[in-house]
Amino acid sequence: MKYKQLGRTGLFVSELCFGTMTFGGKGFWRAIGQLPQDAADKLIGGVLEAGINFIDTANIYSEGESETILGKALGSRRKDVVLATKVFGRMGPGPNELGLSRGHIMQAVEDSLTRLGTDYIDLYQIHGFDPLTPVEETLRALDDLVRSGKVRYIGCSNQAAWQLMKSLWVSDKYNLHRFESLQAYYTIAGRDLEREVVPLLQDQNLGLMVWSPLAGGLLSGKYDRDGKGPGGARRVEFDFPPVDKERAFNVVDVMREIAADKKASVAQIALSWLLHQPVVTSVIIGAKTPEQLADNLGAPDVSLSADDLVRLNAVSDLPAEYPGWMVHHQSTNRLTPPAQDA
Repeated sequence: MKYKQLGRTGLFVSELCFGTMTFGGKGFWRAIGQLPQDAADKLIGGVLEAGINFIDTANIYSEGESETILGKALGSRRKDVVLATKVFGRMGPGPNELGLSRGHIMQAVEDSLTRLGTDYIDLYQIHGFDPLTPVEETLRALDDLVRSGKVRYIGCSNQAAWQLMKSLWVSDKYNLHRFESLQAYYTIAGRDLEREVVPLLQDQNLGLMVWSPLAGGLLSGKYDRDGKGPGGARRVEFDFPPVDKERAFNVVDVMREIAADKKASVAQIALSWLLHQPVVTSVIIGAKTPEQLADNLGAPDVSLSADDLVRLNAVSDLPAEYPGWMVHHQSTNRLTPPAQDA
C-alpha cells in the first residue's frame, strides 16, 4: 500500500480509503448495504491487514448506525487509523437537526464521538453546502473544534469551486483553520471535476478523496447497456450517481479490452485510472463482501501504460466548454516562446 500526504498537512493516508456506507442498513441506506456487526468486523480486519490506514464514514449513514458499527469494529485499533466522518445531513426531526450552523455542528460532533467510541476525529468534513448558514459561522465552529482537540483537521465535500474558494478566503482572512481536503465524485466516466475544481485543488494544495469511484457499480463491468446487472446489485435499486450511460459504456468497452490484456477486472482498471491521476490523494472503496474488497485491493497493483492512459483518456475526455477552451488556447500562446530572428 502506498501512502500520500493529505494536501499541505503532515498527515499521510493510504491511497485507498475504506468507506463504511454499507454498514447498518437503516432507512434510505438499505439499498446501499445492510452489513451487521460481524460482517463489518471481518471487512475492517481485512482492510487493516492490507495496509489501509484511512477510513471514512458519516453521521447520516444508516442514521448513525454506520459510525457505531465502525467504532466497535475498530476497538483498540482506532489509534492505527486516520478516521474521517462528516456533518450536515438531517439527524432528527427538529428544525435545527441539520445544516452547518454552530449549534448543529457542536451537537453533531459530540454524537459522532460517542458513536465512534473515540475522543477525537482525525478529519471532520462538512458533507455539503448550506445556503442558509454564513460560511464564517461554520468555519469558526470548526476552528473551535480543532483548537479544542476534538478534531485534528477539517475538510469538505460536494462543493462548487466558488464555494470552496470562498471558504479558503474566509479562513485566511480571519486566521481560522482551513479545509485541507475535498471529498468529491470523480470517475473515468464522470470527469466534470476537471473543469474548475481540479485546478483549484492543485493551486491551493488541497487533498482529494474520491467517492463512488465505480459510479455506483456501473463501472464494475457487471452491467450491460440495457442496465441489467447481477441480482442485488446496488444500481438496480438505487440508480445513483447520475451518469451519461452511453458515454460510460463506451468507456467500459475500452476498459474490458485493457482488463483482459492485464488479467484484471474492469473495476480494477477504473480504480487504477483514478490512482494514476496526480490530483487524487485517496480513492474511497466500499464492499459488501470479502471478495469485493479483495478485488478492490488489487487495483494499486494494476499498472497502466502510457498507451493505456491515452486510450482511456480519449474515450472519456470531456467535451470542450467555454471558458476552458479559451483559457487553454491563450495559455498555450503565452507559454510558447517567441520566434527568434535568423
